[in-house]
Amino acid sequence: MMITYENKIILAPMVRIGTLPMRLLALRYGADIVYTEELIDWKFMRSKRRYNDILNTVDFIDQTDGTIVFRTCSEEKEKVVLQLGTCDADRALKVAQMVEKDVAAIDINMGCPKEFSIKGGMGVALLEETDKAYSILHTLVTNLSIPVTCKIRIFETAEETLNVVKKLVSAGIKAIAIHGRTRNERPQHAVHTDIIRYVADKISIPVIANGGSKEIENYKDILKFKQMTGCTSVMLARAAEWNCSIFRKEGLLPMDTVIKEYLKLAVDYDNSPSNTKYCVQNILRELQETPRGRKFLECQTMEQICAIWDLEEYCCEKQSKYQKMGIQGRWQVTPDELEPPYKKQKSTLVCLEDVTQMQVCFIRANFNDLNLPKSQLHAWAGKNGHKLPVYDTQQVEKLFRTILTFNGRRYTSTFWEKNKKFAEQGAALVCLYHLGVLTEEDLIKFGSIIK
Repeated sequence: MMITYENKIILAPMVRIGTLPMRLLALRYGADIVYTEELIDWKFMRSKRRYNDILNTVDFIDQTDGTIVFRTCSEEKEKVVLQLGTCDADRALKVAQMVEKDVAAIDINMGCPKEFSIKGGMGVALLEETDKAYSILHTLVTNLSIPVTCKIRIFETAEETLNVVKKLVSAGIKAIAIHGRTRNERPQHAVHTDIIRYVADKISIPVIANGGSKEIENYKDILKFKQMTGCTSVMLARAAEWNCSIFRKEGLLPMDTVIKEYLKLAVDYDNSPSNTKYCVQNILRELQETPRGRKFLECQTMEQICAIWDLEEYCCEKQSKYQKMGIQGRWQVTPDELEPPYKKQKSTLVCLEDVTQMQVCFIRANFNDLNLPKSQLHAWAGKNGHKLPVYDTQQVEKLFRTILTFNGRRYTSTFWEKNKKFAEQGAALVCLYHLGVLTEEDLIKFGSIIK
């Protein structure tokens, strides 16, 4: 069933917030449509689609370092809109065709005022080049089977805003989201509901009102903002970021309830600890300065975060299950799988004939600063009167592998890491195992063994 934009309450695209756990939470609380965070075209183009049969998700994997660019699942398939950051019609189409069967619609970001977007000719910069903006939208509309929309900011006058909107609408888009502030205005400035209403009254496609979070404290306020702007739908960013239960017609839930339900989803979908922490920080806001908030800020792992909300056992059981099934926090990528293909002669790769190898990876979230593999190895060497190991790290594009030499023997992991430090830690894990300092059970506990 094709997505429609009439009478919808929508989770807006938010950088680092709009990942899968928060999108699913918004849908379960009552959101009709959820947008991803803005995803940049060139980063998406170097990814590959893989089905994750452990999580039952579709993962788009960055082929330079194995990190997840975009993760989605069947629960949101008919309601998730991928927002794309782009300034090129051909690149935009290539990305859109990659995800066409996994999302409900594509949205082009023409409203981001951040310097990164503007310098790249993306975001609000596209509103200064309406021919290019039209070309991107028209190319997508002409070649895709799913709806195409865009999100913009207003101009200084209603008339100028309407003129640009009319041109974008003529590309064939199904809806347009309008943030009621200009390029240079920020959240502290009042939203111009009159300009949004002026445009909504004069075009034929649905207009999605955005920018009213400052005045929206509950579900009834969403309806008031919708009425003030004369729009068919409303899109929420900060109000949803602070308390995702804003989408509940029955009313807001307590902050701790929202955090616990979010954390369960973050654990269920193997969300990264850093992203999970960032999202919780934005829920806590000023409460980060309380004793519990400061304890939370010290957390580095999912278990530590979950423990504060009495979910440590839930987290540990789920992570143990996933690790035994083969999840390692990120996908493995080797030089042979690089996109574009690694073209250097294979002779440049270090010969591993006399190197003890093991298929393990280093997952930073599973270690604290005191038990890092290198720290354990160096402590063991000192205690037993040995010289410290020597690390020789090889780099291929953005992948790293370290050959560790200790007591005349060499060790390495066959898992290519995303930076030099992680590669050294991975090699240290192999060495520790073969020295008998760590057992296979220890490596399973750390989630290091790759199945």
